[in-house]
Amino acid sequence: MTGEVAPTGSLVQVDGWDGGNATGVAKGSNGDRPVAGRLGSVVIRFAGDSGDGMQLTGSQFATTSALIGNDIATLPDFPAEIRAPAGTLPGVSSFQLQFSSGEIFTPGDEPDVLVAMNAAALKVNLGTLRVGRTIIANTDGFDASNLAKSGYSANPLEDGSLDGYRVIPIPLTTLTMKVLEESPLPKREKQMCKNFYALGVLYWLYSRPLEPTEAWIAGKFGKLPDVCAANLTALRGGYSYATASELFDARYEVPAAPQQPGLYRNISGNKALALGFYAASVKAGLPLFLGSYPITPASDILAELARLKPQGVITFQAEDEIAAVCAAIGASFAGAIGLTTTSGPGIALKNEGIGLAVMTELPLVIVNVQRGGPSTGLPTKTEQADLLQALCGRNGECPTVVLAPQSAADCFDIGFEAVRLALMHMTPVFVLSDGYIANGSEPWLVPLESELAEIPVHFAVDPGGFQPFLRDAETLARPWAPPGTKGLEHRIGGLEHSNGSGNISYEPEVHEEMVRLRAEKVARVARDYPPVEPWGDPEGDLLVVGWGGTFGALRTAVKEARSRGLRVSHLHLRHLNPLPENLGEMLQRFARVLVAELNLGQLDMVLRAKFLRNTIRYNKVQGQPFRSTEILAAIESAMEGDPR
Repeated sequence: MTGEVAPTGSLVQVDGWDGGNATGVAKGSNGDRPVAGRLGSVVIRFAGDSGDGMQLTGSQFATTSALIGNDIATLPDFPAEIRAPAGTLPGVSSFQLQFSSGEIFTPGDEPDVLVAMNAAALKVNLGTLRVGRTIIANTDGFDASNLAKSGYSANPLEDGSLDGYRVIPIPLTTLTMKVLEESPLPKREKQMCKNFYALGVLYWLYSRPLEPTEAWIAGKFGKLPDVCAANLTALRGGYSYATASELFDARYEVPAAPQQPGLYRNISGNKALALGFYAASVKAGLPLFLGSYPITPASDILAELARLKPQGVITFQAEDEIAAVCAAIGASFAGAIGLTTTSGPGIALKNEGIGLAVMTELPLVIVNVQRGGPSTGLPTKTEQADLLQALCGRNGECPTVVLAPQSAADCFDIGFEAVRLALMHMTPVFVLSDGYIANGSEPWLVPLESELAEIPVHFAVDPGGFQPFLRDAETLARPWAPPGTKGLEHRIGGLEHSNGSGNISYEPEVHEEMVRLRAEKVARVARDYPPVEPWGDPEGDLLVVGWGGTFGALRTAVKEARSRGLRVSHLHLRHLNPLPENLGEMLQRFARVLVAELNLGQLDMVLRAKFLRNTIRYNKVQGQPFRSTEILAAIESAMEGDPR
């Protein structure tokens, strides 16, 4: 594959596939030993204190790997506690990534290499590491203080407890301080550069180029020349140390993966959602307004859209969740694309406002980046437990459209689709993302604007016979008449009203008519969906059904099961309300249906109730994504039971 890196340092143009001969040796390095062998894929986990820069280190490795053509998938894992004491188990932060020469769907079930910056990082993550795998340990993080904070009675690097692993001890902090002896930075700031020293070591080990990260450092710290120089020196120092030290008996290469030609970007789910919403506003020719209150893990959408202010995007950081959703509703009433973003606790506060948007039939888009709950729950961990909240979490009969992206890159398409459906059907649309998708990243093929669907918008302009709740015969959407349109003055609100005129009504029959009309309007949205088809065979012994961020683990497990001769297929739902029109018929094609979710069975409950189909549940609520091996075991277990 040949590629030309764009000036931003985050885009790569793929022109073709040359068989994957990409060595990635850094320019200007000395004493490079030849590559000993090629690997199909590698899983690395960087782990340390939340102040050790593990997220930055991992994201730089991922971006560099994407730029040289590897397929990648990442799993950032943040501490739930704010500023947990350094060196303690609750303060451990990690970043796992898989980079591959072929197509992958997950960041890997377990690391091949664990980079442990201190004793706590080792203790928290050792259980994920299979015997025989590699541990690169910062020996400076295993002093008496760190051992005591992490609950070790003896140093695991010295007591033989790690004899089954390949342990590479490196005094990363000491070596970083040594290469920065001439730097004018204070000691503490020098020590903070050890993550780049570790990154340099890993770049050498897996034949990664230094240039993309060097360019990033120069851009990020260009106005702080001493900080910039120190980080560059640490990165190069780690690379040179790995070259000269002979701690590693070999270095490896993971060739580029085949890709279709085009412009690629390594993108997270939150960034992709933001770009999807912006692209939809361009195609619709309408301003995009975001009313939001910061909340983990949704805040990055607000930050990303705020950067698009020069392109006309309006962002409003409200004083609370209620103000945020009400401001977005006001923007929709005024003729803009109203958008609000939050997580589960924020949805609980927004729900009365969302009910107002349902009653007034305005095109509002609501994003819930799900996290572990209830209440504050696990704010930095992933979960899928807000489905029933989105479907039925408001007072009264209050239906909305519900969509769910299946990957970071798919967030762009779902964000675009949510705006299109909201405008076309004049209805609120939920987007159920989750923490795993939001923070994870993967290569994304940047579409051309000409490839995106048109989003026609028709404002009411003719006062002749205008009524605010007259309906389109096909979609049942009401007319959209922004305030100030001459002759189209009208009133809408949260009280029940008559169809057509919108006049307030307390008549029992009128209320039932409107409840049924609003429900039917949402049900008709399914006419715009393509029919669902499973991946694999159209019928068979077992259908694995999932939604949201479980896609990668389910697809990987189903692929493995099929390679073992099992008649298993995978169906991943992106449209959760209304459900696809042919879904019921699809479920009947298979002898068994396994529904896998990161909750206690919410989609499974819906499918059983709607289609009266016996299903097998597989559920996990640990704040962590599925491992493909867990799903594979569930598949094998399901195949042994009674098919009906």
